[in-house]
Amino acid sequence: MAGPELKFDINTELAARRTGMAFQRTRLAEDRTLMAIIRTSLSLIGFGFTIFQFFLRLRQEDVLKHDAAPRNFGMALVWLGVIMLALGIVWHVQFMLGLRSLRQSMREEGLIHGETAFPMSLTLITAMLLLAIGVAAVASMAFGIGPFG
Repeated sequence: MAGPELKFDINTELAARRTGMAFQRTRLAEDRTLMAIIRTSLSLIGFGFTIFQFFLRLRQEDVLKHDAAPRNFGMALVWLGVIMLALGIVWHVQFMLGLRSLRQSMREEGLIHGETAFPMSLTLITAMLLLAIGVAAVASMAFGIGPFG
């Protein structure tokens, strides 16, 4: 009878390891999703800020008399990038907390080992830094203050 029990234990062990690795793959996939949000937000913020600054300089040089529409479009792009990034960060944090909670409950039930830690996401840190830069850009555009003024 030792043969079937041993086979069951090996299968159970392999299933637990595969499930544990699936958690790591899911965590990494969520990091890649946040990276895509960062790329899109960075493009919107950068392009919007460039449009805003370009038309601001044309106005200062008296090349244009009416520059409100393109400047507003530039500001709208920056706002869109900042809002998208903020929502992406909130989604990422909620998703990761849910994943950690599910992983912990499965570990407590003995379904997975869960020996490896879920480290702090460098992607999340980068997203938060970019969000701060985006907010500074908005403050600079709206009020003429901050490091970009």
